[in-house]
Amino acid sequence: MTPVELVRDPHQRAARDQIAVRRARLADVGGIVALVGEWAAESLLLPRTAAQVARAVDDYCVAVDVRGRVLACAAVREYSPSLAELVSVAVSRAAHGRGLGRLVVHAAESLAAVRGHAAVFAHTLQPEFFAALGYERADRAAYPEKRARPHTLCVRRALAADASELAAAA
Repeated sequence: MTPVELVRDPHQRAARDQIAVRRARLADVGGIVALVGEWAAESLLLPRTAAQVARAVDDYCVAVDVRGRVLACAAVREYSPSLAELVSVAVSRAAHGRGLGRLVVHAAESLAAVRGHAAVFAHTLQPEFFAALGYERADRAAYPEKRARPHTLCVRRALAADASELAAAA
């Protein structure tokens, strides 16, 4: 996958970081755990252990800098044969505002499409972020296992129309 160049900060000199968005590797587990843990400490994400991430590393997509540091992540979890859940969507505070959340969500959607899922959903405290990516509010009752999260909103996006485009991007 070709690295994406993004401007670090418009107020700094014209320095650029090269960011690669790709499937996670075992070497990324520590970075993913630390990133998710940063937000889990504030009860904004569910915590993940290194063992949990390592077992599911093939489900994660990451944005990494040239040093291999994980700046953003998102994972796909199969909910049913046609539906995947986006989990552990996180962006490092230092990298906010650079479009990395959008990039890792699109990479996770591509992974879901390649795996044959027709749609993805997420439970989130940031519905505006997902709305900007084409997600629509969904009825929590459609996901009975998720009713225990009354503080989150459920969003969903169909991939069927985009499947060939998303699969080509993966």
